[in-house]
Amino acid sequence: MMCYICAKEGQFDSDAVAVCTICGMGTCMNHTIRKDIDVWEGGYPFPAKKLPKKMPRMFCPDCSAAFGKGK
Repeated sequence: MMCYICAKEGQFDSDAVAVCTICGMGTCMNHTIRKDIDVWEGGYPFPAKKLPKKMPRMFCPDCSAAFGKGK
């Protein structure tokens, strides 16, 4: 799979190293944004507690901007 953003820019030699967690776009190292997201434990209607460890997630630039800073 090639990096979608690079291919759109006419560069067809960038392999994708990740898939965006939100939209599924393949991205290369230059376009992949890693964020560590809080994990919550508990049930409906509200999570009971935040777990001590965070979950790593990979995003494309557009979804990263839409998702925010991942506080």
